[in-house]
Amino acid sequence: MTEAALTEERSLDPIGLLNLMVVYLVWGSTYLAIRVAVREGAGFPPFMMGATRVLLAGGILLLWAGLRGKRLRLTRQELFVVAGSGLLLWFGGNGLLVWAEQRAASGYAALIIASTPVWVATIESLLDRRSPSWRLVGSLVIGFVGIGVLTVPVLRAGGSEDLSSAAALLLGALSWGTGSILQSRRRVDLPHRVNAGYQQVFGGIGFVLAALVFREPLPTPSSQAWLAWIYLVVIGSVFAFTAYVQALRLLPTSVVMTYAYVNPVIAVILGWLILREPISIWTVAGAGLVLLAVAGVFRDRFARAPGRS
Repeated sequence: MTEAALTEERSLDPIGLLNLMVVYLVWGSTYLAIRVAVREGAGFPPFMMGATRVLLAGGILLLWAGLRGKRLRLTRQELFVVAGSGLLLWFGGNGLLVWAEQRAASGYAALIIASTPVWVATIESLLDRRSPSWRLVGSLVIGFVGIGVLTVPVLRAGGSEDLSSAAALLLGALSWGTGSILQSRRRVDLPHRVNAGYQQVFGGIGFVLAALVFREPLPTPSSQAWLAWIYLVVIGSVFAFTAYVQALRLLPTSVVMTYAYVNPVIAVILGWLILREPISIWTVAGAGLVLLAVAGVFRDRFARAPGRS
């Protein structure tokens, strides 16, 4: 079977698409849950919240897999992949998101994280040693203009802390995209729950070290923060992250990254409905440009796919 046929077959895998649907729906709501857990007065320091969340979720997944007789011992190559991708995805990607959402609105955070597919397309072009097309270059420019539009209200307000949140979100998107590429290109022969469990454990180790370095206090969460944390552990990590790992295994990375289309829309709507986060003209304009850039990236990817002119 040719590479083009294999790619087409994988892109239509029904189990992969079902897992991707889970990611579409759940991860749009986790932005709101993170905001509720770490906003001012919630009682959860950001890195401590991340550590307790992913260490518990990772432990649950590994215990589940072990009770079902799955292999838990890692080879050296598997250790490199799950540790590297776990740190990039959870400590780098999610950790910077959690830190930023102490001040950044959940919908705003989701819109900037929507730049992840742009980072992925750029990194994969470099790895594959392909010259970027005019469409890809134009999409990158549009995407970063969109992010600039999203930060206009912050610039006008003159809040340096909020600008640092925007920078953290951009770096988090880059880290998450890099971890996703590592996970997709260095496939490991592990059950998806074992894979997801170890990634969260290694990410949790990074969170613990950060909490110690920044001398975070012990959590004193409010009842709302506890509920958000439980939702993040059970639905966001155990359920949806396992689905994400499985989707990366069964579908091309470019297809999986389309979750960035849906998540910001859900996050903005939920943030407005539940936390009364404002939706301004800058939000609408910036979101439109970011999503246009993402659409351009995928149009470029499909145009370059084998068998297409």
